[in-house]
Amino acid sequence: MNEGRRIGCLLVPDLLIQAELRAQPEWVGHPLAVVSGRSDRAEVIAVSAEAARANVRAGQRVSHARAACRGLLVCTASPARERTARQSLLDAALSMSPRAELATPAPPPFAAEAAAFLDAAGVDALFDSERGFASALLARSTAIGLEAVVGIASCRFAAQSLARRLATPGSRASLRTLSPTEETDAIAALPIDLLAPDDALANRLTRFGVHHVRDLLALPHRSLSSRLGPEAVRLAALARGQGTEPPLPTLRPSWLEEASDLDHPIGELEPLTFLLRATLSRLFERLEIRSLRARKLDLVLELEGGGSDARSTTLNAPSLDLRVWLRALTLELQTRPPEAAVIGLSTRTEGQPSRQDQLDLFRPSGPSSVELDRALAELETLCGRESVGAPKLTDSHRPDRFEQSRFEPHQPQKTQPTPRDPAEAANTLAVRALRPPIRAEVHLQAGAPCSIRSALTSGEILHISGPWRTTGEWWSEEGRYALDHYDIQVSDGVIARLCFDWVQRCWRIDAFYD
Repeated sequence: MNEGRRIGCLLVPDLLIQAELRAQPEWVGHPLAVVSGRSDRAEVIAVSAEAARANVRAGQRVSHARAACRGLLVCTASPARERTARQSLLDAALSMSPRAELATPAPPPFAAEAAAFLDAAGVDALFDSERGFASALLARSTAIGLEAVVGIASCRFAAQSLARRLATPGSRASLRTLSPTEETDAIAALPIDLLAPDDALANRLTRFGVHHVRDLLALPHRSLSSRLGPEAVRLAALARGQGTEPPLPTLRPSWLEEASDLDHPIGELEPLTFLLRATLSRLFERLEIRSLRARKLDLVLELEGGGSDARSTTLNAPSLDLRVWLRALTLELQTRPPEAAVIGLSTRTEGQPSRQDQLDLFRPSGPSSVELDRALAELETLCGRESVGAPKLTDSHRPDRFEQSRFEPHQPQKTQPTPRDPAEAANTLAVRALRPPIRAEVHLQAGAPCSIRSALTSGEILHISGPWRTTGEWWSEEGRYALDHYDIQVSDGVIARLCFDWVQRCWRIDAFYD
């Protein structure tokens, strides 16, 4: 045995059932059967423990299964849910170890299982013992909706065989660790079926009376190849700990996908939003156990009749706030509804570490990125996406011309402040634009404004500067403009910017100073 290596095997014995229960957690504890089609003549391919106790068996017709168990829940097998459940198992392993991989799908009778191997060397320093590590690994698997068992040994073969033993009916344990000195005796006592020999080899072993691993190890080594074939030699070498296994790879797949196939098409937004909430919840659970966040989310809708509808949504900062993401995606679906009924959906994101903002000791702290995204999502829901954004200057001489772009918060650059004259700083005014401008009544004396009355200020004009004329776009009947601006100080103390529009022939106050 490899004394320096410790390999853990996280194994789900009934992946099809666990994938459906993960998508429908309210079915836990009820008899459930996964079938191959939607008709009553479809075949049962997987059953839960509750359904098995009610005499529902794989291979039955749906009609026979319903007759055996009156309260049987039936669902069609979903390749998308099975695929994402298998990927979730790898996420649980990667949340505990940087080196992990999915096991190769096994032949019958273990074709329904899914397993992930992970490096368990040196875990005593973090979890006090390997059993503590296995318990934490089981907790991670349960957090993403997968009931599994854990075996820890010196090689993949021993760890997987031990996990299969724990998954057999009647076993009450969900985790077990084997030290290198215990592995030989423990593996020798295992049934030969746990080694997953192919059908031809299994028949030959049965004729020779080989029912346990110890029976295989007792056979003459020279006769194994000639009588039972090279596969028997390989299994015997693995059982003795003489097999060669490549090291576990260092995988960091940051792209995570969660998908679901629908039994019936959905053509309305409300049930689609309900399904989207459940899909996002499962995706965020996987991100959470790996300490990742989502900033950009890709949504793909499979449409009835063929075709798909792909769209993407981005937040200002990585977040796992389900309410924010759901509002953003719902707004996207309301703005551009799918062209046909939806028969499947998938969400995909690249996990990112949460952003840590380094605050300035001498500046007030701004709103958190999650609260900012929530506020923007609520504003977009109330006002429409086209009404929320950040202003952007355009290449135009018109004073009030601007464009709107997506709001992207930026980090202020830390620069040395430029020394300023205190007297100059005390006399500096800020101009505040008024949108829309305020109408005003202006009296003229010798062609210049002398008094004003408006909602902002009223009284005699004490000081006036200007006018400054701005004109442009004379070629456009609708876009042409000609403006005269004045800076005025009114007797009530207000300093404002007065504007006369030569096109509309009216006075307005479009800004004031403070």
